[in-house]
Amino acid sequence: MTTFSVRKFLAAVVVAACLPLVPHMASAAPAANLPDFTDLVDKVGPAVVNIRTTTRVSNSSSRGGLPPGMDDGDMSEFFRRFFGIPLPQSPQSPRGGDNGGGGGGGGGSGGSPDSQDNTDPEQNSGVGSGFILSADGYVMTNAHVVDDADTIYVTLTDKREFKAKLIGVDDRTDVAVVKINASNLPTITIGDSNKVRVGEWVVAIGSPFGLENTVTAGIVSAKGRDTGDYLPFIQTDVAVNPGNSGGPLINMQGEVIGINSQIYSRTGGFMGISFAIPIDEAMRVADQLKSSGKVVRGRIAVAIGEVTKDVADSLGLPKAQGALVSSVEPGGPADKAGVQPGDIILKFNGHSVDTATDLPRMVGDTKPGTKTSISVWRKGQTRELPITIAEMQPDKVAKADQKKPQAPKQRATNALGIAVSDIPADQQKALKIPNGVQIDAVDGPAARLGLQKGDIILRVGDTDVTSAKQFDELTSHLDSQKMIALLVRRGDNTQFVPIRPRSPQK
Repeated sequence: MTTFSVRKFLAAVVVAACLPLVPHMASAAPAANLPDFTDLVDKVGPAVVNIRTTTRVSNSSSRGGLPPGMDDGDMSEFFRRFFGIPLPQSPQSPRGGDNGGGGGGGGGSGGSPDSQDNTDPEQNSGVGSGFILSADGYVMTNAHVVDDADTIYVTLTDKREFKAKLIGVDDRTDVAVVKINASNLPTITIGDSNKVRVGEWVVAIGSPFGLENTVTAGIVSAKGRDTGDYLPFIQTDVAVNPGNSGGPLINMQGEVIGINSQIYSRTGGFMGISFAIPIDEAMRVADQLKSSGKVVRGRIAVAIGEVTKDVADSLGLPKAQGALVSSVEPGGPADKAGVQPGDIILKFNGHSVDTATDLPRMVGDTKPGTKTSISVWRKGQTRELPITIAEMQPDKVAKADQKKPQAPKQRATNALGIAVSDIPADQQKALKIPNGVQIDAVDGPAARLGLQKGDIILRVGDTDVTSAKQFDELTSHLDSQKMIALLVRRGDNTQFVPIRPRSPQK
């Protein structure tokens, strides 16, 4: 009895001693299989850049255009109540902080707030990410990162900062290419987004909220995600936030497979879903931007919609697929080919059109002038129609050539910083106004006061404005030491806006 009890006790001790080791050993095995991103980041990190954009603002005092006794708060309330818009904050003189200590960018020059110098200093307007495509300084980023910027700065991981030249942007794909004057730069390896697999580990490197060289990781959640844009996206759960835009999405081989572009969010911050532009599509766009500053795409001139299951069943289609033609542009390629409203395009150039969003991508990637064929479903039958692809007019060409065409002349010749045009007689009649001119562009004093394109100026002081020519003559004789009141109409509201003309440039 005693011997049995001792053996039983010893067996229990052995079992108890072994129990704590079981979960430890079980957890150790998967931990050994977790990815290690350190080498990958060391390899790719130097080719990822921070992109900072600036815009020019007036160097005048924040009070320069306000009447005596009226501060920014009063003017802001004025515009909020009568025009329903906030008054933009007046730029202040640099006092250190983000703009004061960089040494290489804008906003660091001296000068009194009351200076009459009309030179426009720079003000930070945005931050994003990018990556170096070639050792001679070509950098890829998102179009929305550099869109409407007056100056683009690219900062490398070694803290060198360069002013970049905008080579071109493509809004349809949200891809942009800029160039910095440097050589022997570290570059990133371009991967194949067609080989991406759902569930594989991926890494994002960028500047969320301006925090440079931030690394986040996750997995590919889905491929070919249709969000209504021109391209099918790679969906991931990698943490991406404002400032990550334009940065690379990298696979475990250290290859870039996408450009982090969008997030799905109800708060403005990351909620577990992010989208990247497939690098294959982005490189096709980048190559065209580098060679010509614009992207050439094909078009067949039709408006299309999705084919639902109910539509497919009613038309005898085996399944819901293709693009339903809702209208055909007269004289366009599709019209000449015999495409009719109500047709369902099932194939283009021999490739199946699974969803309506597939067709614009297929056609857009086809060189204008190409002769090919499309398969349409009409009245229960499939028909093959020959078609010649036309060229789609680009939304924007390289903005480096068109960004600042006339603004300097307007600032130099107009004391109010307002460019106007005549209002057609029929538009005047519809608006029920006997006179006035329409604002086409604003800068300087007018921009600070919140005037904007589309506003109508009815009067300058006590003088009715009857034409753009008369307006230019009136503004050429204004005294920069005196306030002038503009009678401005926006929508159904009409109010006087006091404004101080700026001093003429010497």
